[in-house]
Amino acid sequence: MMKRFYKVVGVVPAGDGFAVVLDGKPIKSPAKAALVLPSRALAEAVAAEWRAQAGEVVPSAMPLMQLAATAIDKVAPNRQMIIDTIAPYGGTDLLCYRAEAPAALVERQAASWQPLLDWAMTAHDAPLTATSGIVHQAQPEASLAALRAAVAAQDDWRLTALHQATALTGSLVLGLALLAGRIDADEAFELAELDASFQIERWGEDAEATARRTALKAELQAAARLAELAGA
Repeated sequence: MMKRFYKVVGVVPAGDGFAVVLDGKPIKSPAKAALVLPSRALAEAVAAEWRAQAGEVVPSAMPLMQLAATAIDKVAPNRQMIIDTIAPYGGTDLLCYRAEAPAALVERQAASWQPLLDWAMTAHDAPLTATSGIVHQAQPEASLAALRAAVAAQDDWRLTALHQATALTGSLVLGLALLAGRIDADEAFELAELDASFQIERWGEDAEATARRTALKAELQAAARLAELAGA
């Protein structure tokens, strides 16, 4: 952390987008690249995070700023590596691995997860096979190729959001559904945490689990906001 060193935060046109300026000076990414944001809406949201800092600048309190820096410093120069990281989640997607028992959990998973697999089939021509237990279920090569193409079709900003959402949930289908507006961040959280929520209902929740789940939901919300605002 560092002390707040600026008084006025603004947004100005820059290149093909917009920049956030602190006392008139444009901010840069941690790698010292120009932080040019693709839409005024996203730039205003990042500026709001800078304005909200009080005595000290706390990076963890600026999730959109952090994601923007990731998009510029890590995703843009390493697109293929990021695609190669995300796409394999389709072959081990969380939504395809169902519990064998108890019956109530089995039913809840089927009712909650299958509609998203059906969506992936219709939206991306990518049918995936669900199985019970933890033994690996091979998926159709054509489906995996279609999901990879869907990942590769995203621009750097949406790819950044997709990477975060997919890694957090363990599901490429949930990540793509979030970007497409098929589900929102809260729904993505509930679907990804279905098993954990079921156990909490039965046995309760400890402080560590509460903290983990709170952080997970916040990070999913940030990913969803990035995808939405980048295209606004």
